[in-house]
Amino acid sequence: MLLLASSGQLAWGQARPFKTEKILYGVAYYDEYMPYDRLDRDVSMMKAAGINVVRIAESTWGTLEPQPDVYDFHHIDRVLAAMHRAGIGVIIGTPTYAVPTWLARQHPDVLAITSRGPNQYGARQNMDITNEHYRERSEKVIRKLLEHVKDHPAIIGYQVDNETKAYGTSGPHVQAQFVAYMQRRYPSLDSLNRALGLNYWSNRINSWADFPSVNGSINASLNGEFARFQRQLVTDFLAWQAAIVREYKKPGQFITQNFDFDWWGHTYGIQPEVNHFAAARALDVAGCDIYHPSQDELTGLEISFGGDVARGMKCGQNYLVLETEAQGFPQWTPYPGQLRLQAFSHLASGADMVEYWHWSSIHNSAETYWKGVLSHDLQPNAIYDEVKTIGADMQRLGPHLLHLQKKNQVAVLFSNDALTGFNAFGPGGGPGRSYNGVLRQLYDELYKLNVSVDFVDPTSPRLEQYKLLVVPALYAAPDSLLRRLNAYVRRGGHVVYTYKSGFANQDDKVRTTTQPGLLAEACGVRYDEFTEPRNVVLKSDYFQLGEGAGKIENWMELLTPTTAKVLARYDHPAWGQYAAITENQYGQGLATYIGCRLTPALTRTVLADAVRKAGLWGPDQQLTFPLITKAGTNQRGHLLHYYFNYSAQPQALRYPHRKGTELLAGRSLAAGTELRLPAWGFAIVEEE
Repeated sequence: MLLLASSGQLAWGQARPFKTEKILYGVAYYDEYMPYDRLDRDVSMMKAAGINVVRIAESTWGTLEPQPDVYDFHHIDRVLAAMHRAGIGVIIGTPTYAVPTWLARQHPDVLAITSRGPNQYGARQNMDITNEHYRERSEKVIRKLLEHVKDHPAIIGYQVDNETKAYGTSGPHVQAQFVAYMQRRYPSLDSLNRALGLNYWSNRINSWADFPSVNGSINASLNGEFARFQRQLVTDFLAWQAAIVREYKKPGQFITQNFDFDWWGHTYGIQPEVNHFAAARALDVAGCDIYHPSQDELTGLEISFGGDVARGMKCGQNYLVLETEAQGFPQWTPYPGQLRLQAFSHLASGADMVEYWHWSSIHNSAETYWKGVLSHDLQPNAIYDEVKTIGADMQRLGPHLLHLQKKNQVAVLFSNDALTGFNAFGPGGGPGRSYNGVLRQLYDELYKLNVSVDFVDPTSPRLEQYKLLVVPALYAAPDSLLRRLNAYVRRGGHVVYTYKSGFANQDDKVRTTTQPGLLAEACGVRYDEFTEPRNVVLKSDYFQLGEGAGKIENWMELLTPTTAKVLARYDHPAWGQYAAITENQYGQGLATYIGCRLTPALTRTVLADAVRKAGLWGPDQQLTFPLITKAGTNQRGHLLHYYFNYSAQPQALRYPHRKGTELLAGRSLAAGTELRLPAWGFAIVEEE
């Protein structure tokens, strides 16, 4: 059994840190799905591959409770017994994200009504998470399951629900809850109408009884408030489940959740439907699901992004990767060596666990071709062989790699409210034009510069500890946040803002001041006109732009400096008098404002300039993508450096840090020694 040690709460939120004694390396396992009895064979293969944890039970409510109050735990019992005999730990999932047929028949109202109409039975996550019948039966099955398994020594932790969101639930019952929520937030209808601008198109609400369904609303302020309310439903739902599980869990066991992210064919950005930082406070450890392109498109970006967000959910605490692909979609079948590269990339961002979804490929239904470690023939294969090498190295090197602590001096400030507002009023037209498109372009270029970052949100008490903040599209924000950011710069901080920052307040109402609102004080710039560029490029002596580097797209603000220095202007007969990128000395700090959508290359140039001016340019920045480096302090108190080659070509670099040991090969390494990385290869150096 894997023993975990819990400690008290952190000062911020409800964090209950835990520490595992070894790297957790696992798979999701579904005995219920297997075409024939092969449990002993699977366990034997897992042991041989170094698998030391499995996640079970979260998907099969209809098997656990085939009829109301009739329970069948034999699959759970079989797996727990087999895993315990093998010394493999088990994470029990609460089975509430897919409702059984009898519940939908007895209580059709458990199926959510959304803006598109009533849901039909069949798909998972089709329920109203606030429905009283759903909650009643969910609590009962959770309690029955936990009463049955709580004393089993194989269990190391619990996962509440699965990739939880509100799923667009917005039927009459939810609308009534929203009205009650609004009554608590607004002391009078006059204040509500004024704050949200509801006089427009006669949307004014003159009686609480007249409050209409938000499903047809054209008011972005009201829609933004409803989105905030729906995110709160998720936070409350997960806290409710975690409180139930906490009644049964033993000391040393943990509670987690597998948060997912925005999706554009793979993990893409901040999840619009969940306030991750708020929802994670009810958990002992943050968990996440990270899926990414593979083969020639494997960059490590999504692994790094998801890990950095997950680490931020619990104030820098290590996190669990509860799902990632072994094979996944057909187009994701990894090249030889890529699975190893991916697994250790998770560890380099601070993961204490890497778990594949799932062990074996399913033979029917919706996820038939989302392949697991084993293919449909359930036999050893090239993927399984690579999993074995990963497991062996994790077991051998675990004491050196576990509990990696990262101390970054750059942070990305994101905002769920800004995301909602920007997506309502942004340029639109695909992921690149969304809030996450703006955020990811900044994040991606920092990653390629080997600038490691944390993620913070407006509730974070830690903004001032960073030397550089990167702030994408802060469209909606209260005055208090903008003043805080101004004060941060005045006291010596550096900020990089993008277009559409400071524009609207927390209710998505556009500020009546000159844009960018209160940020104009620190940024030293103003504007009142903006447009979509047509064949506009930038000119800049400062950045010495090459051919094509200054092309812009999607959005441009016509900036007039007040005190700011112009770093780039628009090269255009009508717009040439206006600035595109500015920099302003404010107090002891520096604020950079990017007024248009840049190319990735120019974004990288602007960010590199900001990193240098913040005094953060170091030896790691001498490397650029496809050579990626990550660093942190391990549990032995030694600095650890990962070097990854995200390309099909061999790469070489000069190791720039103190003398250490390259752990994979076990050889001593002095500063200046050449490191050669094969295609899709990596090295790990532990300083002495």
